[in-house]
Amino acid sequence: MTDAASGPLPDFRGAMALASTWIAQWEAEELSDEVLAERVGGLVRHLDGARGFFVVALSGEGPLMDRLPEVLVQQLRAAGEGVVDLSVRNLAMSTAMVVQHGAEGRPEQQLVSRRIALRSTELLRLLEPLLVKQRLEQLLEGTRGQGEDQAFLERWGYDDTQIQAIAEAAQAVAE
Repeated sequence: MTDAASGPLPDFRGAMALASTWIAQWEAEELSDEVLAERVGGLVRHLDGARGFFVVALSGEGPLMDRLPEVLVQQLRAAGEGVVDLSVRNLAMSTAMVVQHGAEGRPEQQLVSRRIALRSTELLRLLEPLLVKQRLEQLLEGTRGQGEDQAFLERWGYDDTQIQAIAEAAQAVAE
């Protein structure tokens, strides 16, 4: 798959590498908010690109996801349903991992998962409200054992405690 404006689209690993480079350049003030937003905007318009970007951005220790430039928020909003869907899934998975790492006595991993969950929550609050509301309702339906997300939750083997935490995290986005 290619994008006429920028050549071949990167795969997941390629997107992770690009995101890591761009975020580091942005943190070093070698890349402006506008240039970062334009590059990331192109990346998140396809699934592998969005997955690669969010793996790096959400889990990293840098400040990008904690103080998103408005121009980047606009690009993420423009990417639409794909970014909303991925953000909701990131919220669900990281929330479940907070519970699991806590139960397994792994505080460092729990802290990373908690940071991802918090960043996912904040990101969802910045995205298109109607799309976010619809997608969170679908996730909540899944936590009740119904709808499309039931299979997603079952595939990951989440237990009742994790599913309850996911439901609470989804509801907390609106608060």
